[in-house]
Amino acid sequence: MTILVTGNAGFIGFHTAKKLLERGDSVVGIDNLNKYYDVNLKKSRLKILEKIALKNKAKYKFIKGDLANENVLKKSFAKYKFERIIHLAAQAGVRYSLSNPHTYIRSNVLGFINILELCRHKNIKHLTYASTSSVYGANTQVPFKEKSLTDHPLQLYAATKKANELMAHSYSHLYKIPTSGLRFFTVYGPWGRPDMALFLFTKNILRNKPINLFNKGNHSRDFTYIDDIVESIIKVSDKTAKPNKKWNSNLPDISSSNAPYRVFNIGNNNPVKLLDYVEAIEKILNKKAKRKKLPLQPGDIPHTYADNSKLYKYINFKPKTDIFSGVKKFIDWYRDYYNEWKVQSYL
Repeated sequence: MTILVTGNAGFIGFHTAKKLLERGDSVVGIDNLNKYYDVNLKKSRLKILEKIALKNKAKYKFIKGDLANENVLKKSFAKYKFERIIHLAAQAGVRYSLSNPHTYIRSNVLGFINILELCRHKNIKHLTYASTSSVYGANTQVPFKEKSLTDHPLQLYAATKKANELMAHSYSHLYKIPTSGLRFFTVYGPWGRPDMALFLFTKNILRNKPINLFNKGNHSRDFTYIDDIVESIIKVSDKTAKPNKKWNSNLPDISSSNAPYRVFNIGNNNPVKLLDYVEAIEKILNKKAKRKKLPLQPGDIPHTYADNSKLYKYINFKPKTDIFSGVKKFIDWYRDYYNEWKVQSYL
């Protein structure tokens, strides 16, 4: 099987491509290697994918290209015959969207329509794509259920992901393209992005710098470990979306349809207070953080909490990694990758 993984130099895309190669699938990855964060980290991920493909005798090809450029995709589709697409490429980051809105439209909307159009013309058997817990926006009814309203996004990043879900449904309805959207809840783990809380907290605590606690640390997040995210992505991708025969147009469930369309939460179903998260980091590092309490940032959601019962019923799997275990695995990776054991000996 040949699978296209977009954004395979990114955090989630890298781990997904890695898992697919380890089980022997052929993978083609596309990533534009933009400078939103350290490109060297992305290149390190790509080197690992090459080694894993060689070790497992799996076919792997990386293509540097921007999905907003339709020609990049057309050339890829002309050269390779893809059976499935796992679309994980996107401009991420809530706060970055406040100052760089056009980047999100280009990457997350234009890039997505290009993917959909090629799915339409190339007979792709299943498109699995990344959405986000941020689509729940101003909705405060927790735990968040897939059928809950998502009409009040609090920032443009969430709006573009909601747009992806709507675009996917229209193509599923018109052209019978099976699509599965995955709403990720605060993903963390080794090889994570440098702009994410765990990365920033670990770095600053080790270097005796203050950590920023927005909303004075009164957030809670349904932190979800990367291995659980990837397991869910691949299991959903393996099970092609089908129409919901029980779908009722008079009482429409927005997470399914009479078209081959599905949306799932991927979260731990166990929200953790940010202050407890920080304490876990401190305990593992054996070092106290200097805390700087700040107001709630524009666009931030104070609390997230996933109902993952629909996911479990569908694939017989749900995220299960506890915070302490997951954070420790990240910190072990971080100290090894950045040689922080050596750095600490000089501080």
